Amino acid sequence: MTHRQIMEALSGLLLGMFAAILSSTIVTNALPEIVGDLGGGQSAYTWVVTASLLTMTASTPLWGKLADLFSKKVLVQIALCVFVLGSVVAGLAQNPGMLIGARAIQGLGAGGLSALAQIIMAAMISPRERGRYSGYLGATFAVATVGGPLLGGVITDTSWLGWRWCLYVGVPFAVVALLVLQKTLHLPLLKRRVKVDWAGAFFVTAAVCLLLVWVTFADDKYAWMSWQTAAMVGGSVVLALVFLFVESRAAEPIIPLRLFRNRTITLASLASLFVGIAMFAGTVYFSQYFQLARDKSPTMSGVMTIPMIGGLFVSSTVSGIVITRTGRWKSWLLAGGVLLTAGLGLLGTMRYDTPYWHIGVFMALMGLGVGMMMQNLVLCTQNQVAPGDLGAASSVVTFFRSLGGALGVSVLGSVMSSRISHYAQDTIGQLGPRERAAAAEASGSGAIPDMDLLPPSIRTWLESAYGHGIADIFLYVAPIALLAFLVTLFIKEVPLRTTGALAQAAEETAGAPAPQPSAEDAVNRTADGAGADATGTAARPLSAVAGTAHAEESAGGGFPVRGAVRGADGAPVPRAAVTLISLGGRQLGRSVTRADGSYAVDAPGAGSYVLIAAADGHQPQASTVVVDGEPVTHDMLLGATGGLAGTVRTAGTGLPVPDAMVIVTDVRGELLASGSTGEQGEFAFTELAPGAVTVAVNAAGHRPRALPVEVDGTGVTRVEADLETGARVRGVVRTPHGPLAYARVTLVDAAGNVVGTATTGTDGAYAFADLDGGEYTVIATGYPPVATALTVTGDGTDDHDIELAHPGQ
Repeated sequence: MTHRQIMEALSGLLLGMFAAILSSTIVTNALPEIVGDLGGGQSAYTWVVTASLLTMTASTPLWGKLADLFSKKVLVQIALCVFVLGSVVAGLAQNPGMLIGARAIQGLGAGGLSALAQIIMAAMISPRERGRYSGYLGATFAVATVGGPLLGGVITDTSWLGWRWCLYVGVPFAVVALLVLQKTLHLPLLKRRVKVDWAGAFFVTAAVCLLLVWVTFADDKYAWMSWQTAAMVGGSVVLALVFLFVESRAAEPIIPLRLFRNRTITLASLASLFVGIAMFAGTVYFSQYFQLARDKSPTMSGVMTIPMIGGLFVSSTVSGIVITRTGRWKSWLLAGGVLLTAGLGLLGTMRYDTPYWHIGVFMALMGLGVGMMMQNLVLCTQNQVAPGDLGAASSVVTFFRSLGGALGVSVLGSVMSSRISHYAQDTIGQLGPRERAAAAEASGSGAIPDMDLLPPSIRTWLESAYGHGIADIFLYVAPIALLAFLVTLFIKEVPLRTTGALAQAAEETAGAPAPQPSAEDAVNRTADGAGADATGTAARPLSAVAGTAHAEESAGGGFPVRGAVRGADGAPVPRAAVTLISLGGRQLGRSVTRADGSYAVDAPGAGSYVLIAAADGHQPQASTVVVDGEPVTHDMLLGATGGLAGTVRTAGTGLPVPDAMVIVTDVRGELLASGSTGEQGEFAFTELAPGAVTVAVNAAGHRPRALPVEVDGTGVTRVEADLETGARVRGVVRTPHGPLAYARVTLVDAAGNVVGTATTGTDGAYAFADLDGGEYTVIATGYPPVATALTVTGDGTDDHDIELAHPGQ
């Protein structure tokens, strides 16, 4: 597919991703006000974030497996509709519980969109080219991420709108995305009998949900070391073991366990887990830091996160472009791990009064690291799997990243609450008695405080506690980012493939071959289209006429071009290479014929293309194929190649002539083949086009000879070349002073024809070879010319010296 065709296909997908990300990020800076307006506390704030991550994590493997079984286009539209439904319900929320439930619905849709976006890109685009388009996806992510909080802040700060409109603003974008997806995204549906692993989906969801419920309420409703912890952790382990048992016996497992035999997939999944913890936990609490520790409005909170989003935008785009050009991706993973670790570690040093430009630099480092790692971990995984496992493998990496984010947000949210309380208690002694009572009431209610309503001294005290407590979150996450870096050290860099998953599927799992012509039909078509040119050259058979096939789905995307490759005798030609190129010379698809000669390639759209077929022992052929929006059947007939062999001998004696040069040219004088004879005078050439050729033979001591030969296309044509031995004349041109250099010697036969000319060397010598027997005249110039008669016997060497002198010498 051309760049334009790919971008048209991705336009709706990118717009859908933009709508989903915008709807998700637009509430980021509004969450403190939303949760406070609904009467929720810090636990509700954490659970609002965790709910969407929980359902997104649990549903990601199921979306990925469904993408391997059903229409990817329909699935991404369903995911978008689910996300919009969740957004609308969230906008109508009347209490924290209803908001959390709506966020869970949003997570289901987000899980589908995040998994399917990567899967669809991998299906259409080769790993080598995918870096470029992953950069576009990263850019979309960055624009929506930076635009969402800004737009959400403006809406929240606008009195006549309010925070509920933050949840409605994504609906128009989603509707447009649905319409564009319907028009621009055309993916094949691989029809096969399927069996969805519902049991696996249930047990993996139950295991993840129980684990996330435990970490969410730990240290709030019960202690970390309690019977509730033992019950929930033990239950999660049991459910996980049951899931592994079910997957090992499922016909179509959600997560094929054999994938983890691949070292790259295992390490990439583990690294994604750590990156998820660092990325989500590091970004979720920025809005609380800026609004509660620095007393900024929701709008300004969004503006202040631009350095992080800018770093993500730059690194994802630049790394994608460079990876496409170089094919090298591991160095970007390693650099991303270093930058992510450094950024988080430096963010752990911030306080409520840290200069903003310091924080901006730290956030930029973090964003650069996330942009380099997030997409490329998916890329290196997709490069390792077959087309049939693409969805499952992609969703595995996304699953572990989401799982890490959910665990990180849940655990670190609880840790942050305790750290804020700790720092608040440590510094409460700095307040007066009356202020202490007010401070205790503000911090002990469990709700997120409204800083604008607090006295200046209490507000500064609470801002310091929030600033220090949130900074500790980044400090705790930095070692986890370091673990991600260490894991990527052991990922082996494998060269990126240059074919997309759909192109691979076209070669490996193309459908049944199109109806094939009989041998008689093939011969008749060849005879009808063949002729002879003015020189009698046999015309080569060209491809047969293309016809429209029955409409059917293609395994390779676009419009299928199928048919059979046959030889001139009508027999199928196996393992022939069939290549589809655009009129501009760009390769669009390639296939190798099966044992029955069938092939299948996919044209990206309606238009004219060039189809080329080539095979050993046959003449390559090219023909134009016109695709008018329907599948096409196009059979290719390859002209046979003939062989030419023979022996070069000496005329009269019959002795073989070794090391003779044999040259084969066509009627236009184009060189077709050349070579030297062996010890027995033998020579042989293969893969010559049938028709008239000229065989020229030349050997030392023999007269050259040219023979017209008709090469047969069904076997080896024999040629016997007899060379006449040639006589040789040599001599020295002398003067009274010695040998004469640079004298001109001309040999003329009895009919007056010039046979040859020669120029003497410094020793005055000259020579003529390959002469017939007879009478000759030798003319030498340089001094006054001298003409002498010479009789050549027909073989051997004749000596003939010439004396030149001026008159009187």
